[in-house]
Amino acid sequence: MSTKYIPTIGLEIHAELATKSKMFCSCANNPDEEKVNVNICPVCMGQPGTLPVLNKEAIKHVLKAGLAVGGTIADFTEWDRKNYFYPDIPKGYQISQYKYPLVEGGSVLAGGNTVTITRIHLEEDTAQSTHDTHEKSLVNYNRAGVPLMELVTEPVIHDAATAVAFAKELQLLLRYLGVGEANLEKGEMRVEANISVATEEDTVAGKFGTKTEVKNLNSFRAVERAIAYEIARQTKIAEKIALGQTDEKVVQETRGWDEGAGKTFSQRAKESSHDYRYFPEPDIPKMKLREIPEFDIETLRTNLPELPWTLRNRFVKEFMMTEKEAAMFTDTPELSKYFESILAGISGAKPELKTVRLVINYLSSDYVGLLKKQFGEEHFITHISDVSPANFAALINLVVNGKVNSRGAKDTLGLMMKDPSGDPEVIATQNGFIQKNDEGALKGMILEIITANPTVVEDYKKGKVVALQFLIGQGMKMTKGSSNPEMLKKLFLESIK
Repeated sequence: MSTKYIPTIGLEIHAELATKSKMFCSCANNPDEEKVNVNICPVCMGQPGTLPVLNKEAIKHVLKAGLAVGGTIADFTEWDRKNYFYPDIPKGYQISQYKYPLVEGGSVLAGGNTVTITRIHLEEDTAQSTHDTHEKSLVNYNRAGVPLMELVTEPVIHDAATAVAFAKELQLLLRYLGVGEANLEKGEMRVEANISVATEEDTVAGKFGTKTEVKNLNSFRAVERAIAYEIARQTKIAEKIALGQTDEKVVQETRGWDEGAGKTFSQRAKESSHDYRYFPEPDIPKMKLREIPEFDIETLRTNLPELPWTLRNRFVKEFMMTEKEAAMFTDTPELSKYFESILAGISGAKPELKTVRLVINYLSSDYVGLLKKQFGEEHFITHISDVSPANFAALINLVVNGKVNSRGAKDTLGLMMKDPSGDPEVIATQNGFIQKNDEGALKGMILEIITANPTVVEDYKKGKVVALQFLIGQGMKMTKGSSNPEMLKKLFLESIK
């Protein structure tokens, strides 16, 4: 009987925080700066005699994230020196938090699984190293000292899909809170995965295998593939050990991810916490958060925005969205805000559900599709408000009031994108999309169509309902789509009787 091996995964996620200045100095925190080594000063470069000064906004950002995930906010906190030498650490140590983090506990529902959180703490980021083909390394210190939030989960994840779902949910949360963009491709968020495998019996008993850490995964695809590869690698070794086929063991180490080769590789032995020789940072005072007005917990809690998972559930319940639709709207904060701004401009106290469905369909099936085609998948969202919410609402009002049919509305929307400031009704009128609802003007045309299609009329009288649709189609064709189909149906039925 084959042994079943269970993977256990814990995540460490670093996210740069969106503040004007760095963590301990007044240098600009600008991830888009293209010139190297311009946002630096004696403090972030670790020159002798300099003293760090805390960035209160960065602390507030971490506290908001902690409240959002239901964590416990520390009353007392302090900063520590984490000692290790790399060229991208100008001081020779990193100011971080060890024994007293800002936040402990909390959880996030990801992929149908509850992922519990160990801690969230604040530290400074390192510089950026680049390695060229001539075996030279270049260091850009613009990033050195940028506020960096680190979130550590409990080892409660058992598959790569849940790990990715958690990382995506955290990225979305940071964006909704306005504390960071967390773009993985720009290095603003980095994922590290601690992975081990053990038999099902040992896992149930709380015994885990030797873990490896895969560092600096910079895309969700890389997170999923690296974890899946490492689970397969460790499982294969465990199976061979059980069969007595190898002396190889899984060793505690740090591994990297080779995207091209699709596999992890050994980098160095994994350090333990004592290797970093943590000790309290002597240049930063210890803090009691509740004594500082800017960190008032209840004020921060009251000012939290609607969180993405709350908004997702509300969209499903209030607007009868499918799970897929709700995810599409909430996964991009700008799109959810745009959607609700449109609803605010619809005529009447509260839009009917069928009107809301119109907005959902026109946004998801038409407008977003046109934007993606024009500007690309990555940049469409920056153009979401090219057509103002007020003008989009005015277009929906034209449809609801029977002035423009569905085809005419979609054509009008396309023209509105070329002239975003244009009035939808004016555009529809100028292009012949306003529906003709004058019964007197339509009756002559109705009679003409009936006279020209006696066989079709007879078919309808014999019970062929599709024949009526043919007649309505002829009416739409003769009016170039500008007549109201419901009005045509009414007039055809009256004339045939």
